[in-house]
Amino acid sequence: MAGTIDARLKELGIELPQAPAPAANYVPYVISGKQIFISGQVPLWDGAMAGVGTVGRDLTTEEAAKIARICAINLIAQARAACDGDLDRIARVVKLGGFVNCTEDFTDQPEVVNGASDLMVEVFGDAGRHARFAVGANALPRGVSVEVDAVFEMK
Repeated sequence: MAGTIDARLKELGIELPQAPAPAANYVPYVISGKQIFISGQVPLWDGAMAGVGTVGRDLTTEEAAKIARICAINLIAQARAACDGDLDRIARVVKLGGFVNCTEDFTDQPEVVNGASDLMVEVFGDAGRHARFAVGANALPRGVSVEVDAVFEMK
């Protein structure tokens, strides 16, 4: 059944993928009380890894922000799985954590992770406003440029 959030996704032209399976010995999300803790999502898109490389060398800030958006789409796909397919059960996005594979002198991590943050607000409105961190890293899994994790609250 399509709800308010599904209608919003359709309006934005976003079709959520199936929630990606974990790549190692962990679960994609854990529900504790009303909180959904979603494991870090990489930019897996159409079965391939997007955005491989180092921001500040191989990718621009703007390109990396688009990669962060893909990570956020995968986060929402995991949230949908955690809510048995009903994204209207999401009360709010509590927190995002953004990791940016970047050069030593790169300092625009917040602008990169805005790609994920902006999508959460576009999809969930005021309930998408969240606490956040955005940090640089010298490497990320599979060589991706961005990884984002999240905490959502259910109604």
